[in-house]
Amino acid sequence: MTAIRFFTDEDVYDAVATALCRRGIDVCSTPQVGRRGQSDQSQLEWASLEGRVFFTFNVAHFAEIHAAWLREARHHAGIVVSQQRPIGEVVQRLAHLAAKLDADAMRDHLEFLSRW
Repeated sequence: MTAIRFFTDEDVYDAVATALCRRGIDVCSTPQVGRRGQSDQSQLEWASLEGRVFFTFNVAHFAEIHAAWLREARHHAGIVVSQQRPIGEVVQRLAHLAAKLDADAMRDHLEFLSRW
């Protein structure tokens, strides 16, 4: 079982990555890797190349991107989308997801954080 590694979009609070790291979860944020201002497609491509599950609050757009990638037979490491929630709740739900699913289960999968 390979653990999920996250990449957080620039619309996600910086404190989320910090708190997940404290819990021992491998995560990097858009600012940490110098990718601010990149297109959504570019962010997902980078996350995919790095084997990282992409987490964003941009629900509608990434649901569309996910569907387009499936139609085009493109692959990604996974996408988790959520409406904006309090930081503690986001961290708790992402940690729960990471404890229950592995990288293989997330591959080419769109997951809604509200389920966790």
